Amino acid sequence: MEFDDVLLKRRSVRKFTNDEVTKDQLNDILQAGLLAPTSMNRKPCNFLVVSNKNILNELSQVKAHGADFLKDANKAIVVIADTLTADTWIEDSSIALSFMHLKATDIGVGSCWIQTHLRKSADGEDSEKLVRDIVKIDDYFRIVGILALGIPDGEVKAHTLDDIDKDKVHFLV
Repeated sequence: MEFDDVLLKRRSVRKFTNDEVTKDQLNDILQAGLLAPTSMNRKPCNFLVVSNKNILNELSQVKAHGADFLKDANKAIVVIADTLTADTWIEDSSIALSFMHLKATDIGVGSCWIQTHLRKSADGEDSEKLVRDIVKIDDYFRIVGILALGIPDGEVKAHTLDDIDKDKVHFLV
């Protein structure tokens, strides 16, 4: 797929079949995250791969809205960043999530970014802390989001160039 095609086809997929994301597909997606640039090449991000259905179900409950479908995903990647390594953990994690999201599209895997940073559960608890407790990591790790992965259930309709809002571009002269 050409890069422009990947950009157009990239969608947030929330409905998955029961088919497996293969080991090769997962490795390709993780490689994209590992290749993502980071500030001063400090590489603070680590990637926790979750395929256990009980853990996926627990993670699906960490937000009041927008994470429930995670229980039906085949896998998820929790992107954690070491704040002792870099203060740019938000930016570095976001770039890694974006690279993996695009790679998943490129190889036919559905994905959706679930934001946990600055979000709350239905009970008003901090989503990021809930994820940290579920995956059992130290407090100096921060979590911007989780990437849900699965084989899309149905055709994923691509964007078109007509969908672009060119009024968002401003030229300073």
